[in-house]
Amino acid sequence: MTNKQLPKEFYSMMEELQSIDFVLVELTLYLDTHPNDYKAIQQFNEYSQARQQLKIHFEQQFGPLQQYGNSYSGYPWNWDDAPWPWQI
Repeated sequence: MTNKQLPKEFYSMMEELQSIDFVLVELTLYLDTHPNDYKAIQQFNEYSQARQQLKIHFEQQFGPLQQYGNSYSGYPWNWDDAPWPWQI
C-alpha cells in the first residue's frame, strides 16, 4: 500500500458523502418511531438519491467505496488502492 497525494475534491466529496450518510442514519432512526411521517420519508428518499448520484460520481473519479458487489471495480482490480474510506 502506498501513500499518494489526493486532490482536494476527494476530501470534499468524501465529507459530503459522510454528511449525507449522517442525515440518512438520523432519518432512519426517526422513521423507526414515526413511520407515517410523509415529509420525513420524502427527505429520506431525496437524500438516498443524492447519495447514490454522489457515490457514482466519486467512484468514477477515485474508485470503489464498498465491497461485496455494492461498488464496481475498475480494471485492473483497484481494491488495493489507498487510502480506503475508513483511513481518512
